[in-house]
Amino acid sequence: MSAGWYYMTTGWLRKGRRVGPISESDLLVRIDQGKIAPETLLQSTKTKGKWVPMKSVGPAMSRWMKANPDDATPKKNLA
Repeated sequence: MSAGWYYMTTGWLRKGRRVGPISESDLLVRIDQGKIAPETLLQSTKTKGKWVPMKSVGPAMSRWMKANPDDATPKKNLA
């Protein structure tokens, strides 16, 4: 758990703002708190320095699914 993680958040006037570095355990806490969602962009040495959506990071997404079981099930299109 040594990777320094960064994530993008909406700042003042909808400008993206990079937050970090944070530890993996802090990343998981923020996922549990709902501060980081599947669409949130993450970056670390584990993503080879590229910004990727959280949903493409397996352990982070499985943690999010545990914290949000209702949102983890596929929704039917009601249109």
